[in-house]
Amino acid sequence: MATQTLILAHRRELVEQAARHCSRTYPDQRIELELGKLTATGTADITVASVPSILSKDRLLKFDPKRFKLVLVDEAHHIVAPTYLKVLDHFGLKTKNPNSPHLVGVSATFSRFDGLRLGAAIDEIVYHKDYIDMIGEKWLSDVIFTTVESHVDLSQVKRRGKAGSGEFDTESLSQAINTAELNDIVVRSWLAKAVGRKSTLVFCVDLNHVAALTQRFRHHGVDARFVTGDTPPRDRAERLEAFKRGEFPVLVNCGIFTEGTDIPNVDCIVLARPTRSRNLLIQMIGRGLRLHKGKENCHIIDMVAGLETGIVTTPTLFGLDPNEIVDGASADAMFELADRKEAEKAREEQARSRLPPSDVAVSTGKSYTVTFTEYDSVFDLIADTSGEKHIRSISQFAWVQVNPDKFILSGPSGTYLRLERIPNVKPGEPPFVGYEVRALPPGVAKSPYAAPRELLRAETFIDAVHGCDKYASETYPIPIISTRMAWRKAPATEEQLKFLNKFRSDDDKIGPLEITKGRAADMITKIRHGARGRFASIEASKKKQQRLALAADLRRERELNERVSVGPLAA
Repeated sequence: MATQTLILAHRRELVEQAARHCSRTYPDQRIELELGKLTATGTADITVASVPSILSKDRLLKFDPKRFKLVLVDEAHHIVAPTYLKVLDHFGLKTKNPNSPHLVGVSATFSRFDGLRLGAAIDEIVYHKDYIDMIGEKWLSDVIFTTVESHVDLSQVKRRGKAGSGEFDTESLSQAINTAELNDIVVRSWLAKAVGRKSTLVFCVDLNHVAALTQRFRHHGVDARFVTGDTPPRDRAERLEAFKRGEFPVLVNCGIFTEGTDIPNVDCIVLARPTRSRNLLIQMIGRGLRLHKGKENCHIIDMVAGLETGIVTTPTLFGLDPNEIVDGASADAMFELADRKEAEKAREEQARSRLPPSDVAVSTGKSYTVTFTEYDSVFDLIADTSGEKHIRSISQFAWVQVNPDKFILSGPSGTYLRLERIPNVKPGEPPFVGYEVRALPPGVAKSPYAAPRELLRAETFIDAVHGCDKYASETYPIPIISTRMAWRKAPATEEQLKFLNKFRSDDDKIGPLEITKGRAADMITKIRHGARGRFASIEASKKKQQRLALAADLRRERELNERVSVGPLAA
């Protein structure tokens, strides 16, 4: 009896696209749409429905769960939304049930920025192919990347979610991004870098940004047209088909073509809007990765704004620091750069380690140029904020870097999270581990802390940070861990200054107006978690280098004094 299939999607384009593909693939099957004014009978072989439409009025009731063998959810990272769960509940899929239809979800970005667990609806991942692997194996188009840093100040842009930990607020972001100067930079960057590109898709912040940027393209003589959610369906379809036929070079949109839409001819993507969502970034880039006849690659032009505000950029997708600014780099080149960064980290680890006696260098008489990163005091070391720049581009919590591979997030009453990279892991083992270390009441044990409790292991640094952040947001008070709190901008307290000034000379003490409360808290965290030991190691290394240099100078001086010169004898 169960022979029918229901395909769920959340947007008109995805529903229509799925219906077209089903018609071509299964010409003998009866296919119906549940979309807007189009209503299905509930008895077709395949019904493709938009979630808003199937939930309106009593339209869901005509679908008999016993007649369905499969419920297929497109863009399945939406599946834990209440609307989806309501549809699944109708088909007996709220929990695993042997008598219910099979539930299959497909998605190119199988995670959510808000951290909600997809396990509420999905039991297991049965197949996974990373999009980067798909580029390498030619399932997807090759790509080249260019980042254009405009140095926009996003510090005042509002953010959604708890304590501003989510994506940028659209209206606030538009006010910062949608200016004549920045729109001109976008168009001029496209003119400079996208020579020969036939089909460019531009992503904007909102409707006002769409109109202004389209106008700016036209001002420079470029035939640009736009599509928004308010564009009438017929006009939108006609404009999209004309773009697919190559009748005009630039299509501008905001949020319409982020997911699923099949425009394979796109050979250039302009990211004219910053985002804090890795998913959104992948979705936007993904519109240019479809294979197409005559298409060699897709050029991604990322209009990078201020990096200190937690945006996600194309370099971060390849494991690179968000500060990496690239121009015309291919995917292979990005991988190579990432590999070089990893190799550089390994070299730094080697440089910090002590040489075995057998490897101590002897003088060869050659001259070498050596570069050191030095700190003149513990205070200089703990005041260095360069280590926090990367992790705080990913997280809005007050993580501090205490050594090259370890980060600390301080919680209440001395409890903290520790995220670290484990060196030399076995092949296949995740290299990043997150722990919680709870403080014990005084007198309970010799150690002030309980044994670390492992929270997660992750393949990538970004996933590890997001996982730890999810735990922290549910466990610790947001005012304590967020970098967005007003208290962090207040002057440092007397207790903080007293603690920090122990590491400064008497004639160089800091006052309450010279450092903020948040900065002082970060520095104290560094001290409590190993900065003094790290500084001692650096100092020992410096003294050793000084001794070696002094010994080399003495050797050279002795060699000069011992030379015998033979010349003409005196008369």
